[in-house]
Amino acid sequence: MAAEAVGDRLIELYRSLYEAYGPQGWWPAETSFEVIVGAILTQATAWRNAKRAVENLKSAGGGDLIPHLILRLDEKKLAELIRPSGYPNLKARRLKSFVEHLFKKYSGSLERMFSQDLDPLRDELLGIHGIGPETADTILLYAAEKPSFVVDAYTRRLLRRLGLIEDERIEYEKLRALFMENLPRDVALYNEYHALIVRHCKEVCRKRPLCYRCPINALDNVCITLHHKDDGIT
Repeated sequence: MAAEAVGDRLIELYRSLYEAYGPQGWWPAETSFEVIVGAILTQATAWRNAKRAVENLKSAGGGDLIPHLILRLDEKKLAELIRPSGYPNLKARRLKSFVEHLFKKYSGSLERMFSQDLDPLRDELLGIHGIGPETADTILLYAAEKPSFVVDAYTRRLLRRLGLIEDERIEYEKLRALFMENLPRDVALYNEYHALIVRHCKEVCRKRPLCYRCPINALDNVCITLHHKDDGIT
């Protein structure tokens, strides 16, 4: 598919999702640091579990979630507080790694860290223990407010079913580039688009899709889910 056609399809998809669901108000957090903590805690778990862990941390900090709290907490105590998010020992180490990096290089200042351009900041985040591409892009988009598109399993599922990619196993960077190269570099657009995809795939385009409820059936390319027995459709 030509680049121009891909861009048109992606914009059409966005408009259809936005018309169906409206603005999502995502990421649900009070501060940039809370976004970062949530992005790490939601790895390999549902957001509701990560949210419980975030609330535990905020309670431990007297209602505030700040880098100094993570820095001063003993790793064992930190793991206990974030247990609802799963893999508590692993995620405690990842939170510690991020905060220690923040203090070592920026004296704890997210503002200084985020003053960099997108690409060098992304490279730096990817160099921190426990920060993979999806988490890095979440931090960049929702915390640093830089135009870095976040892709996840939902994105893979939806785009394959719409015929925009051939295989859900497509490399992360290739799928990210599909959006970055065919959409305007716009933080608000990327923010809303990602959130809308998540909403749609949780409610309708599930592993076993509810196609009769799909609000984007009007797209010119009929969803190829209808021809895939592996999605539970016969």
